[in-house]
Amino acid sequence: MTGLLARPFSSVLVANRGEIAVRVISAARAMGLRTVAVYSDADVGALHVEQADEAVRIGPTPAAQSYLSIEALLRAAAQTGAEAVHPGYGFLSERADFARAVTEAGLVWVGPPADVIEQMGRKDRARTVALAAGVPVVPSHPLPDLSPAHGVLTPSPGDSFGGELAYPVLVKAAAGGGGKGMRIVRDPADLGAAVEAARREARHAFGDDTMLLERFVEAGRHVEVQVLADTHGAVLHLYERDCSVQRRHQKVLEETPAPTISADLRERLCNAATELAREVGYVGAGTVEFLVADKEFFFLEMNTRLQVEHPVTEAVTGIDLVRLQLQVAAGEPLPLTQPAIGVTGHAIEARAYAEDPYAGFLPQAGRAGHVDWPVEHARVDTALRAGEEVSTAYDPMLGKVTVQAPTRAAAITGLTAALDHTVVTGVSTNVGFVRELVAGAAFADAQIHTGWLDSDPAARAYLQHPALPEAAWGQAARHLLTERPAAETSHPFGAGDGWRGATDLAPPRVLLRHNGSTRFVPGAEQVEQAFRVHASTAAVEVVHHGHVFVLQRPDALGVAGQHPAATERDVTAPMPGTVLAVHVVAGERVDAGAALGVLEAMKMELTLTAPTTGEVTFAGVAVGDQVPIGHVLFTVEPAETVESAEPAGAT
Repeated sequence: MTGLLARPFSSVLVANRGEIAVRVISAARAMGLRTVAVYSDADVGALHVEQADEAVRIGPTPAAQSYLSIEALLRAAAQTGAEAVHPGYGFLSERADFARAVTEAGLVWVGPPADVIEQMGRKDRARTVALAAGVPVVPSHPLPDLSPAHGVLTPSPGDSFGGELAYPVLVKAAAGGGGKGMRIVRDPADLGAAVEAARREARHAFGDDTMLLERFVEAGRHVEVQVLADTHGAVLHLYERDCSVQRRHQKVLEETPAPTISADLRERLCNAATELAREVGYVGAGTVEFLVADKEFFFLEMNTRLQVEHPVTEAVTGIDLVRLQLQVAAGEPLPLTQPAIGVTGHAIEARAYAEDPYAGFLPQAGRAGHVDWPVEHARVDTALRAGEEVSTAYDPMLGKVTVQAPTRAAAITGLTAALDHTVVTGVSTNVGFVRELVAGAAFADAQIHTGWLDSDPAARAYLQHPALPEAAWGQAARHLLTERPAAETSHPFGAGDGWRGATDLAPPRVLLRHNGSTRFVPGAEQVEQAFRVHASTAAVEVVHHGHVFVLQRPDALGVAGQHPAATERDVTAPMPGTVLAVHVVAGERVDAGAALGVLEAMKMELTLTAPTTGEVTFAGVAVGDQVPIGHVLFTVEPAETVESAEPAGAT
């Protein structure tokens, strides 16, 4: 074992950002250590910067010039006198050259030795270690010399498929992880194209396009084992986690104990994980990942760092993994023995991402509006606060919500309730989608495997954008009528219309619009607990079961009484962004294709144009406004409709 410097230290630099930086800083400060945060220009006001004892700017927003710059991080450590470096996860956490540079600088690396990271960081080398430890691996085949037809394969001597290549197969990068450089191939004719595509992706992501070809296990489950090892020879496990709920090889839900394995299989998995860690000379916290199919299991890879899903393990074992990481790095022996580690109850974690599940899980960006995490109902790991910018420059994960309960059923109920109390507006998230998954029958029955969301017909219902609940109209109106001054409430006829006295007026109503449907809506009698409502000048955001529905307020913008606009007449924000220019005002005549305004989104400037020739009847934004995806920015009434329309009035 080389490249490991374990010794006592009194200060630690956290080479990361977001919720994991907050998590490490919290544990380190509780141990009496001085903490140093690093930040890019995008994170100058971030929570991890506020919570650390000292913070250092390491570069501009792009990760390559800040969080991925080894030189900048070591310079920050030298500048602040930090004695140890904790990498968190992501960024440089599994880069052997970073671990080596830290120890060569005379600092303590909170993680395994550089040579272990190097060995386990490549899937081909990790397979060799697993075989030496007696751990089953997924059957593989040497990557063939593909013919122009991409489907003619010659069996290789000794290949573990047992001769002829059987489909489906999995093409995957030998380096890196996170689902990058992976392709499932079911037809021999598709193999060549899949290999080339995976190579390009791996080359871009990892700088290494070495490929592996393995048997693809249908409907397999992803089960991983948490291991801990110290520099005194102790290697322990903290049992397993099931991470089978994934989209595009990225985890969505994690739980422990795994709901589908027997006690015998659990014991074999945990023993295999500790044997592999012992074989490679592991030190610190790590995770050994397996693919489970019925009673079989196969080694997939080892993550040589703390995992995103570590809170579920902490919840059922009562063990602080970050604290133990720091103690091991300081040269202390683990204060535990295997028989003393037990599991109490069941825990489930949901990841909240800035992404659109109904548009292929595309990452989203924008400025967070209202942010309300269910801290009274769950453990919440997050660094996101109201008003903060969510950028596509970094990972889209916003936070994690974890619930522990005596039984799995109770944990499901608790997590469903916690997600009902989770509110993030201003940027599209997966909270509502994950809430539906947790509450659904497929998850309750543990039917979801690693490919379920991507390919199973039963998953399609979860990938359809939900309709606005009918009750949301009344809840939004009630909120406005309760919160707004009486002078702002809308009466369809006014107090002096000559037909009846003011005391005979119908209850006040407000004008609301959603997806082309416009209504004068009276307030509901009472707000149901399932709804959370927030209002701004131009819109009302109704949150229901984690889903955020935006209802426009045309009356607040001087266009009360307009006839409802058809969906095709509305110009909406195609993605979250900032309004850079507004070229028109309500009442202006425009030609089809005329520029109405400019939206900046995802580092692109988008010119918004008139869908038809006619009159601008709604121009609801101003320069500088942050708008969510789908937000109605302009409405253009066709010329023929305007010319034939009777005087506008409330209907």
